[in-house]
Amino acid sequence: MGETDSFFSNKSAKIFVAGHRGLVGSAIVRKLQSLGFTNLLLRTHADLDLTRQSDVESFFADEKPHYVVLAAAKVGGIHANNTYPADFIAINLQIQTNVIDSSYRHGVKKILFLGSSCIYPKFAPQPIPENALLSGPLEPTNEWYAVAKIAGIKMCQAYRIQHGFDAISAMPTNLYGPNDNFHPENSHVLPALMRRFHKAKVEGAKEVVVWGTGSPLREFLHVDDLADAVVFLLGNYSGLEHVNVGSGKEVTIKELAELVKEVVGFEGELVWDSSKPDGTPRKLMASSKLASLGWNAKISLKDGLIDTYKWYLENVKQ
Repeated sequence: MGETDSFFSNKSAKIFVAGHRGLVGSAIVRKLQSLGFTNLLLRTHADLDLTRQSDVESFFADEKPHYVVLAAAKVGGIHANNTYPADFIAINLQIQTNVIDSSYRHGVKKILFLGSSCIYPKFAPQPIPENALLSGPLEPTNEWYAVAKIAGIKMCQAYRIQHGFDAISAMPTNLYGPNDNFHPENSHVLPALMRRFHKAKVEGAKEVVVWGTGSPLREFLHVDDLADAVVFLLGNYSGLEHVNVGSGKEVTIKELAELVKEVVGFEGELVWDSSKPDGTPRKLMASSKLASLGWNAKISLKDGLIDTYKWYLENVKQ
């Protein structure tokens, strides 16, 4: 009986999804439920504060989960990282340390730790391979978060080496989808564009001005694809090295903006303010390792945007 059998064959196995209300965690819960897993352990922050070691220890001692997916994290944009660096490093280190250590101590079969593409050096080769980790200095604006996430990867590796604990890590590219953050001030480029085009459509605006030239290349992965990859890795991977999870498809910010404009149905003009900065020219993950294991992304950017806009209309207060 292979590893795949052991994970997929027991649909009543207790699976603790930490961070189940976020963009990533909620998608993983949807995926597990759709596959017929019936024993998901879900706790809100009010029910269980993952930064408190004694509370986490008690939870694991009482519940004894078989599998853990660690999707809980303190996240935010450049402004938040600059304003609250202590929160970003301390809270993430606390969550990771408590959950990974308790998982090992209380007999969890396997844990999957989720990181982010910001773990890689600022000037990493493109597309970014897994072995670019720790090969150069980080992007200073989010190094507090990145250092915590790198420590999480290393902790999983250390517990595997010293204790034989089946701890794996996955590093997703830029994500989007249902439950994304559409906040006017601190959302990422894709939800920000969607919100702005929608607002312009509703208000009958003539144009939408977007910063930069639209030339930078970016990669986007629908969060349901990530959830599919997470389940695939739980069943099929037990290696020491972390695994990149990307779509493998690049799109310019200009192409993205035009696609979002089309999906939203904004009829006005799209104007580029080239006096504003563009950001990094190219950011793409090398996902060949995951492809060689037998997984590829399935949701096209257009289909993913249609799905996300539908969710936005139904769930975001206009």
